[in-house]
Amino acid sequence: MPLSADEAYYWIWSKALAPGYIDHPPMVALFIAAGTALLGDTALGVRLLAPLSAAAGSVLLASAGAALFPGEPDGGRRIGVRAAVLLNATLLLNAGAVTMTPDTPLLLFWTAATAALARVGSHRTWWLVVGVLSGLAMDSKYTAVFLGIAIVLWLLVCARDEFLRWQLWAGGALAMAVFAPVVWWNAGHGWISFVRQGGRAADWLPTRAWQHLGDLVGGQILLATPLVALVLAAGLVALVRHRTDPARVLLAALTLPAMLVFVQHALGDRVQANWPSIIYPGAALAAAVVVTRLWRPAVVTGYVISGAVMLQAAAAPLVLPRKYDPLLIRLGGWDTLAQDLRDLQGDGFVAAENYGVASLLAWHLPGATVLGTDPRLQALDLPRRSQHPLPATGVLIQSTRRSEPPDPAVWDRIVPLPDLVRARHGVVAETYHAYRVSLRGTAIRLPERP
Repeated sequence: MPLSADEAYYWIWSKALAPGYIDHPPMVALFIAAGTALLGDTALGVRLLAPLSAAAGSVLLASAGAALFPGEPDGGRRIGVRAAVLLNATLLLNAGAVTMTPDTPLLLFWTAATAALARVGSHRTWWLVVGVLSGLAMDSKYTAVFLGIAIVLWLLVCARDEFLRWQLWAGGALAMAVFAPVVWWNAGHGWISFVRQGGRAADWLPTRAWQHLGDLVGGQILLATPLVALVLAAGLVALVRHRTDPARVLLAALTLPAMLVFVQHALGDRVQANWPSIIYPGAALAAAVVVTRLWRPAVVTGYVISGAVMLQAAAAPLVLPRKYDPLLIRLGGWDTLAQDLRDLQGDGFVAAENYGVASLLAWHLPGATVLGTDPRLQALDLPRRSQHPLPATGVLIQSTRRSEPPDPAVWDRIVPLPDLVRARHGVVAETYHAYRVSLRGTAIRLPERP
């Protein structure tokens, strides 16, 4: 399956490893660096740890169910396995198992922390494990902050005496120590990442609230697949009715606060469909307890839908119009666009002002000089290659959806060229204006694939 723009962008990160980045903490870059160190700069190298993480997370989720519900009529082990199978039936996990995004390590460490939390009652030293895993989750994506919120809420409701245990505080200290490099990086960069992600909470646009809420609900139905979404919703509803059982209170704390915050965020701005991913492991465990019949057809339909989506992403057997094929918009035609650009560039460079387009061009043009001007790329500390001077001229592309011409502060001697088309099976995904330019201002030279 072709790399998405975000995956190519995170691959660029892996060539400039740092304790933080404008968009996210560094764990996704570390995962990609590990995979490409073993298998090279290939799609499998970039994604190597994704299926391994999904497999490990599935085992950990089953383990969490067994530890949380040992006294249930069906047995905790069966509940845990049912939850893991249910989660694997979602498009969220299936897509996450074959792509590499910050959600990949986030879900692994979140689920591992859940399994550790399920055992703190048996031995307090599990708090130390919870602390390390929570820190690693925060190193993956900032939404892991809901893990700490869940722990506090759970203890306030069910186990206030735990606040007197040194192991709890030691676990919290470990979490902060593991997350400290991200804080240190932000402190040295004007808190740019914290401000960027945290500032979204203040958005308020009530005139479009219903549209954003509809997008949020529709996105979860698509990512969970319809029947699985119904099963997960039944599990979440059941949690509200059980306010004294510690296991169910823990699952409620791991799901409901985050869900409410995402609903609140939808009142001001669009919520990306993958953002609520942290809700899914707890919802799967809750559903596995209360739903004993519908989960089987839900699992079957979930696997069928997920398999069909991944087949379309990889091979595109169905030729669909652009507006009905989001996979075409994201993944289609980059290899042919790259070949057209290679024919145009000659001995010059290739440039794009959008970070995703520039990253994909760097991926699809091995050995080529690719430049990007997006501030997200300029914040990266990429290795310098002074022994290879920049070509004097090159080709710049811009989506035709962008109205303004190339920035004269960055580009000089701007000469329009014929438009370029990114298409798959004759269906146009995007059209680009092309220009012959020379560099006047600042641009970032992206890594080259061998």
